[in-house]
Amino acid sequence: MRTIRLTIEYDGTNYAGWQIQPNGLAVQQVIEGALLQLLGETVSLRSSGRTDAGVHARGMVAAFQTSAKLPLRAFVDGTNRFLPPDIAILDAIEASSDFRPIRDARAKHYRYTILTTNARSPLHRFHSWHVREPLAISAMQAAAARFDGRHDFAAFRASNCATKTSVRRIDSVDVSQDGDFIIIDVVGEGFLKNMVRVMVGTLVDIGKGRFAEEYVSWLLQDRDRKKAGVTAPACGLCLMKVYYCENNDPRGNIVNSPPAVS
Repeated sequence: MRTIRLTIEYDGTNYAGWQIQPNGLAVQQVIEGALLQLLGETVSLRSSGRTDAGVHARGMVAAFQTSAKLPLRAFVDGTNRFLPPDIAILDAIEASSDFRPIRDARAKHYRYTILTTNARSPLHRFHSWHVREPLAISAMQAAAARFDGRHDFAAFRASNCATKTSVRRIDSVDVSQDGDFIIIDVVGEGFLKNMVRVMVGTLVDIGKGRFAEEYVSWLLQDRDRKKAGVTAPACGLCLMKVYYCENNDPRGNIVNSPPAVS
């Protein structure tokens, strides 16, 4: 059996999230259906994580096992023939038989996009959060730096998050401006349910002047979700990249990733 690792891009607007579930069409379900048409066999995708309904991805990683002898390019071009316009396979490589996308991931990069125009934008409504109030980007940048390191993120997760521990490592949170957009890039080892979106909601409150930049540090200590900001809308969030160690690098370096914070 071969293990095929896919890199996937999708617009999550029309989907109930990545993972197959009973309450709507999932991205995983659509891709597995396309692979069934291509291969003539049922495969099960293992992903590097989940994205919620409405969240997008440029670099979701998933893997499956198959007995098919197709060349790697066929897993890209062939699968894309059976996929809708809002999902595409970008790359396919052969991985070791013990590769597990979620277990082997060293870090993930999420990007959140905020539109700061006075009038809403129909063209950007599915890919950004429209915030009309002025935002102090310098305050947001100062506050964002306080997320760096290993902390208990209990105040920044969904109330129904079922993970055993809320301690996570964040490598960097960068806030930048690009014209009418504020871009928040978050890189870390792993994330709780809604974690990035609550972080963004809190940074927006700080940008509005509701809280001081020190409020992030206080929330990390207090651990009360009710005192953090709102959960930012799913439409502004995109999984940009999942980082893995190169198989031939004995040092275990992460390619194109900032160094981990100890």
